[in-house]
Amino acid sequence: MVDKELSGYPHRESEPAISVILTVLNEERFLEGAISAVFNCQYSGDIEVIIAVGPSKDQTRAVAEGLAKKNHAVSVIDNPSGRTPEGLNRALAQAKHEIVVRIDGHSAISENYLRRAVATMRETGAVNVGGIMDAQGQTPFEEAVALAMRSPIGVGSSKFHTGGNPGSVDTVYLGVFNKAALVAAGGYDENFTRAQDWELNYRLRKNGGQVWFDPMLKVTYRPRSSLRALAKQYFEYGRWRRVVSRTHKGTINLRYLAPPINLIVNSLALLGSLVNPLLILPTLTYLIALIIAGIALGKNWKIRLRIPIVLIIMHFSWGFGFLTSSKSLVSR
Repeated sequence: MVDKELSGYPHRESEPAISVILTVLNEERFLEGAISAVFNCQYSGDIEVIIAVGPSKDQTRAVAEGLAKKNHAVSVIDNPSGRTPEGLNRALAQAKHEIVVRIDGHSAISENYLRRAVATMRETGAVNVGGIMDAQGQTPFEEAVALAMRSPIGVGSSKFHTGGNPGSVDTVYLGVFNKAALVAAGGYDENFTRAQDWELNYRLRKNGGQVWFDPMLKVTYRPRSSLRALAKQYFEYGRWRRVVSRTHKGTINLRYLAPPINLIVNSLALLGSLVNPLLILPTLTYLIALIIAGIALGKNWKIRLRIPIVLIIMHFSWGFGFLTSSKSLVSR
């Protein structure tokens, strides 16, 4: 079955050749599925895949090397630091083709993803095309996280999370790039441990390029599987989004300020309730809203009961990360 999945779609010259790049760290569980999804795409052009492997604690390297042995179109390179932007730049430097597709080791692109993205790029002239980060969980907790990630109450109004009409946007999930524009922008900024996608898309747009969202492009994303991992993820999101706002003045908006404001308001309400019980009302209102969201979003009570907890972790971790973000994270 694995050999069949990796055999790929018959390649012809009717569609342009593409380079698929990814950097992985501790992705033993999902890496094979991510690569199989690429070669199962209905795409006739030549495809190469470059996997930059960091110093993983699991069998990620063995899986990657096994994939390369099964398919000559897959190559494996080192990413000694394990950091995402450095791994992506190393893979980009090896890319042979003028269209570069970024994927993740814990995600899987849909069958029409490559064909539609390339066609959309041609039609719109965009330098980066992307779609929906289609979060899908496998356990009740992961399903709760996935539903929260696809809901405006969890992540705000970002189209690549919640969907929307096609058009020009600030950023997209992952992306299918015009390589020349990507290189001209300087590739991924290796100062950014997180938020490198948003930061890169800002520079692409500043250079006159267009970033295009297409809701028909879907990438299956596997969310974090524990509260601790989720809290760490959203803490990092928050503090690195603050770094972006410091680096590129005027890029902050209310959606990014909502989590820290929410954290401050609820913290003050809890403290104030020690003096006046009525001051607890903002926190009670917030909790009721989360409970209603859990009931509305959840498919069953196992998931419904987890969604409010997931939303609190996402909101407060992001907010705390934003508020405590140090200027020393990026030395400029």
